[in-house]
Amino acid sequence: MTAVQTTYREAIRLALLDAMAEDGDVILIGEEVGVYGGAYGVTKGLIELYGAHRVIDSPISEAGIVGVAVGAAMTGLRPVVELMYVDFAGLVMDQLANQAAKSRYMFGGQIGVPMVLRTQGGTGRSAAAQHSQSLEAWMLHVPGLRLVMPATVNDAYHLLREALRQPDPVVFIEHKGLYTMKGVLDVTTPDGPWGAPVLRRAGADLTFVTYSRMLHECLAAAETLAAQGIEAEVIDLRCLNPMDDAAVMASVRQTGRAIVVTEAAVTGSVASELAARIGEACFDWLEEPVLRIGGEDIPIPVSPALERGSIPSAALIAEAGRWLVSRKAPAWA
Repeated sequence: MTAVQTTYREAIRLALLDAMAEDGDVILIGEEVGVYGGAYGVTKGLIELYGAHRVIDSPISEAGIVGVAVGAAMTGLRPVVELMYVDFAGLVMDQLANQAAKSRYMFGGQIGVPMVLRTQGGTGRSAAAQHSQSLEAWMLHVPGLRLVMPATVNDAYHLLREALRQPDPVVFIEHKGLYTMKGVLDVTTPDGPWGAPVLRRAGADLTFVTYSRMLHECLAAAETLAAQGIEAEVIDLRCLNPMDDAAVMASVRQTGRAIVVTEAAVTGSVASELAARIGEACFDWLEEPVLRIGGEDIPIPVSPALERGSIPSAALIAEAGRWLVSRKAPAWA
């Protein structure tokens, strides 16, 4: 198989399938990952192929699940933990941030924790305030953790495969709104190398920097702007840690304008970090201030209409881009 049309969900499942076939040390642990097939169906059928000793249904204890995975990784296995929602990250932060992330440093490189924590974030299912957050900034703040957020079908496969080759713990956040998205998967050709952003659209007038589902909103906004004579460049970060921001800085120095877009609440977000970096590295090239567009600093509403209104849309992003180029008062001012 080379290039096939499939879904984001199936690409992740195939990555797990291939990794388990190649490496007998890869095991899956989580609530309902076995018989039920995972909260979003990603691990469906894997227990029939690899048995309950490699696809392990756990008790409802997130701290216990991750604690077991940390120990398993330290002793030679490559566990893949499924945390049903990123909102539950607070329950595992001691195991993840204090144990998994610090072990290589504290043991002088003698013991690593080569585990992957798969989890799901974002809005779009009216799952309300406790099951719809985007908490990647929590992970970004922890030295020693790797953080990945794929936005395409191809990246969903290749970045997960690469995550399972890393010597350090990787937090792999899938957007629940992308699971049914279709796209082309080429198992021989990744979108780009591990840790590097990918240019998704070229442009000369401004730069959109984003990741995960907001990539698709930014691409739609760029198409709207193109029809009005404004060419926006769109950069997909993909890997937030390690984050190679050289391509971002090169783009901003070319366009002179930058908008960083995230679905997460904007205060203390990845967008805030990137905006600060751009301001420091590209000050002499900037024609306008760096803009951040993110979710409202509110709990996610359960109402579908209010939920949609709490995060950036393609229309809002396009309006911000138009304003940044023309400096005319935007509709949202």
